[in-house]
Amino acid sequence: MHSKRQGRAWYHWYAKDDTLEERKLIAKLDLLIVPYAVIAYWIKYIDQSNLNNAYVSGLQEDLNFHSNQLVDLNSMYIAGAVIGQLPFTFLFPMFPMNYTIPALEVGWGIFTLLQYRAESFSELMAYRFFVGIFEAAFFPGVHYVLGAWYRGDELGRRGGVFYVGQMLGTLTAGLIQSGASAHLNGVRGMAGWRWMFIISALMTIPVAIAGVFVWPGTPAKPNKLFLSDAELDLAVRRLKDIKADTEERATRSRTQLLRHILTDWKIYILTFWDILFWNAGSTSYGGYLLWLKSLHRYSTPKVNQLGTTAPALGILYVLFVNFSSDLLWGPEGAIAFAHTWNFTAMVILAIWKVPEAAKWFAFNSAYTQVAMSSVLYGWANDILRHDATERSIIIVFMNLFAQSTTAWTGILVFPTVEAPRFLKGWTFCAVNSFVLIVFTYAVIRPLARREEKKYENDTGSVEGGLEGDESTVDRSSQKGLGHIDVAPQLPA
Repeated sequence: MHSKRQGRAWYHWYAKDDTLEERKLIAKLDLLIVPYAVIAYWIKYIDQSNLNNAYVSGLQEDLNFHSNQLVDLNSMYIAGAVIGQLPFTFLFPMFPMNYTIPALEVGWGIFTLLQYRAESFSELMAYRFFVGIFEAAFFPGVHYVLGAWYRGDELGRRGGVFYVGQMLGTLTAGLIQSGASAHLNGVRGMAGWRWMFIISALMTIPVAIAGVFVWPGTPAKPNKLFLSDAELDLAVRRLKDIKADTEERATRSRTQLLRHILTDWKIYILTFWDILFWNAGSTSYGGYLLWLKSLHRYSTPKVNQLGTTAPALGILYVLFVNFSSDLLWGPEGAIAFAHTWNFTAMVILAIWKVPEAAKWFAFNSAYTQVAMSSVLYGWANDILRHDATERSIIIVFMNLFAQSTTAWTGILVFPTVEAPRFLKGWTFCAVNSFVLIVFTYAVIRPLARREEKKYENDTGSVEGGLEGDESTVDRSSQKGLGHIDVAPQLPA
């Protein structure tokens, strides 16, 4: 458990030393940041996951899909998502986030809409690539903003509520497709799956426009529409108490910064950790929907409806795992819980010859894997909080590189022709879950403790130097001791 919550019961929302003013600020930030993040992520996952629903709802037959073209489309989306993240390693600290993220939403909304007119595999490939390009930076961008406002003991819960948007999006995509197949199929001469892309796009654009006005940006580049100067000052002070970088100013050239990052083991350790997480997941390959369709027991609308049970249960998994990370057993315990469950589900599916009830259980447990995503990224944010520019680069890079591996691992272990029994896929996911648990306890936890001790020791030596240097104290007193900026002098 985070040091700020030591001795605090799990059901207490705030830390014991949070003042009344801080609690009011936290509540206000929660209202500004979290609801928009949830709604935008909900929309993103409707636009991202609607392909699988469309595939089992007539797209396969209408466009004459065959072989592994579904998994190839998913890989093209991932390729776009990886390439699209590259420029944002440096752009996050440079532009206000209340403009950056909504602009990306408008972009992916346009290409989501264009998918309704697809007439061939190659045309749809192009649209999916650009959806990936524009969706690329949303997830690390939200975590960058969360890490810019909240302490480490506050990130898990906010990140968990944010991540509920993914489950809602996957769930809603199934319901939209079910409704479109049942009521819009043939309207104006278009198939129901085409209408789903139109509906999804019409939901996306208004949310993007709202984000410009609602989202508070970051303390260094804030949107002051709903935050006063006094509240911003308080937000900065409480973050400086934990040695967080709130300036977002580069203290080194780009070459020096990259050299420092690439010669520091943190980027490699955190990226490998993230690779294990991404490759432990199976939900994006449509296994549950393909299994339901293979039963030849349900109509197309019913397949889409039943496909929503897994993400609906995923909402409960996400909330429990992320809240327990902050309030109960810390991030390592939350990760171990989630991936022990996922490991069990993947083993059941790998065995396959089990009672049908066991398969229902396993498919509906698949979202335990993604449930701890915000725990992982929140913990990485906390480890990297001392340098905003470094944090931006590493958070984006670890997400970019880890996601890129799934572009080829998915093709290798989840080929569509092997559906619905992906023996290689389920086994691969189980192995990654097991290694992830071991790596978290053996490497990540010691790394986090070592970083915390390093900054505690460095800060103590700086403060000791200030107390021992009378001239420094005199100069500082002219400006106010509360404004001494020692962060740039500390090692990153």
